[in-house]
Amino acid sequence: MQFSQASAVRPLGDGTYTAALPAEWTTGQSPHGGFLLAVLARAAAHAAGAPAPGTQPPPPGPAPLAVSAQFLRAAEVGPVLIRTSVRRAGRAAAVVTCALEQRGQTCVEAAVTVGALPTSVEYADLPDLAAAPPPDAVDVSALAAEGGLRLASACDLRLDPVSAGFLRGRTAGPLLLRMWARPHGEQADPYFTLVTADVPVPVTVNLGRRGWSPAVQLTALVRATPAPGGWLRLQVTCRAVHGQWYDEDVVVVDATGKLVLQSRKLALTPPPA
Repeated sequence: MQFSQASAVRPLGDGTYTAALPAEWTTGQSPHGGFLLAVLARAAAHAAGAPAPGTQPPPPGPAPLAVSAQFLRAAEVGPVLIRTSVRRAGRAAAVVTCALEQRGQTCVEAAVTVGALPTSVEYADLPDLAAAPPPDAVDVSALAAEGGLRLASACDLRLDPVSAGFLRGRTAGPLLLRMWARPHGEQADPYFTLVTADVPVPVTVNLGRRGWSPAVQLTALVRATPAPGGWLRLQVTCRAVHGQWYDEDVVVVDATGKLVLQSRKLALTPPPA
């Protein structure tokens, strides 16, 4: 199932929406955190006046500018209800709060800022990332059996083996990963960039910490619509691991070298193997 179809939402006419979380977009047993951000952002953008859910509005149409989410409990594959409330509707942006509910419980709460994405760049300090993965890049779907990364088969994800020290048994960092991503069968849009905000290979694997690393809080800034074609390039870093807590920053650059997303996540990490 292509990303736009998998992440589509259906309005019920009263500020609520339904969606079906598919098994293809999961890590472990749970829907992927970045995928949930995309679903919430679609509902919020529609509530703020964007085109019908599941479509890609051309720039400078309404799109998510920022999504800040709290993950309260793990969602499950299957139907969900999304409640939205437009808290502000201004000329430059609207602010919409969302709650993703399942079986009467709230799984994710988010505040989404919706507006027109900029089309010009005055300044950007970006990492130096190759436009395409190197020939020896690791297809992350090959790691799926180890980590339950069904998401890695739903889209194309490649991992730089030089930065992935864990593949060679290293457990002393550095906490840096380089990756490339693109959807299957369609162009990346601002909603797909939100998937890349939550990297399915946590950077703490370079400390030997393997296993489920659930996000607790995730904030993503969508900076531009990705250029058609090519890969999205990701640089993933961490500033500190304090006990069971770690942070993770992601910078995403499109095929033309333009910044399209920044994110910061607070998450839990398992102890070293």
